[in-house]
Amino acid sequence: MSQAKKASRLEIRLAQPGDEETVVRLLLEAFEPFRDEYTPGGFDETTASADVVRERLESAKIWIAFDDGEAVGTVTSIPETERIYVRSMAVTPNAQGRGVGQALLDALEADARERDFKKLYLYTTFVLPGARPLYEKNGFVVTRETAPEEWHYMGGVEMEKVLV
Repeated sequence: MSQAKKASRLEIRLAQPGDEETVVRLLLEAFEPFRDEYTPGGFDETTASADVVRERLESAKIWIAFDDGEAVGTVTSIPETERIYVRSMAVTPNAQGRGVGQALLDALEADARERDFKKLYLYTTFVLPGARPLYEKNGFVVTRETAPEEWHYMGGVEMEKVLV
C-alpha cells in the first residue's frame, strides 16, 4: 500500500463503554516504535490501561478513527474550566500519513468550538517526530518547553491553540 494513499473511508466516532481495549491497542501500536526513547513511567502513562480509559470515558471524550472499518487512531479531549486538554493522540504506524491525525484533530476542535471552549492545549515529547509539525500546521504554538523533571524525566513542549 502506498504511503501517499489517503484514508479512503474514514469515519470518526466517539468511544463508548466497551471500546476500552480498542483504545488501549491503538495507543500501544502507535507508541511501541518509540518505546526505547521513553522512560518506563512515560511509556506506561502514554499507553493507558483499560481501567484508565474507562475512567476517562466518565469525564472526557475519546474519539476513534476507523479506516474501512478498521480502528486506526484515537484522541482524547479533557474539558477544563476554560480550555480543552488534548491527550493520547495516536495513529497506528500503517495509517500514518493518510490524514487520520488531521481528521481526529478536526473532530476534537469542532466539538470544542460547539461547547464554546476558547483554547486547546497539549503536551508532546521530543521523541515523536511527527507530532509537533502536525500541531503547528493546525495553529498550535509552543507556549513553553517542559523540563524533564515535570513528566517522567522526559523533556517536551506545551502547545496551545486559541479558537477564534
